Amino acid sequence: MSEKLQVATLAELELPPIPNAARWATIRHRFGISAFGINAWTAGEAGLDIIGEHDELGDRAGGHEELYAVLSGRATFTIDGEAIDAPAGTFVFVRDPAARRKAVAAEAETTVLAIGAKPGEPFTPSHWERSAPAFGYFATKEYDKAYELMTQSHSQYPDDAGVLFNLACAESRLGRADDAVAHLAQSIATDESFRDLARTDSDFDAIRDDARFKQLVGAG
Repeated sequence: MSEKLQVATLAELELPPIPNAARWATIRHRFGISAFGINAWTAGEAGLDIIGEHDELGDRAGGHEELYAVLSGRATFTIDGEAIDAPAGTFVFVRDPAARRKAVAAEAETTVLAIGAKPGEPFTPSHWERSAPAFGYFATKEYDKAYELMTQSHSQYPDDAGVLFNLACAESRLGRADDAVAHLAQSIATDESFRDLARTDSDFDAIRDDARFKQLVGAG
């Protein structure tokens, strides 16, 4: 294929699965789409969250309008407390960034496509997406691959607290204690909420007894 045309199937776009979670198809990242956010999730069994509960407010959110399309199966959306039955072929548009939204699979192999952007502004990928491609490799314990992806993200977003945190997670898993402590310290200095996350994240078990780690998270 030329640069003008790219083609891929949903299965080709999916990251390695995370246990008890929907499979993520990295559509925007795979095609290098820069005008809007677009991704898809597939729940292998009924009852799994497909779209985690969230709104589009806050420093680490995009303020996006979001359109959800149920490609297969059946989902139950909850938008600001209102339940919506959404069989395949249903579109759910959430205009208000303050609206709380989530979706749960009502059938196995339910796929939901999500498209979003902030009106009137050039598109900027959401902060969570900067680290997410590595998550599947944490699940499969391929920490070298997770580290490679997080290193790439860090080169693009050197000051992003979430990227720094997840890079530190990969470094801890690989025995790179000095790097893990340094990047975790940068993450916490940028966003204090990552201090609490580090206290209980099993990715840091390898350095949990390190005095520097204890000082960072206020343990022991």
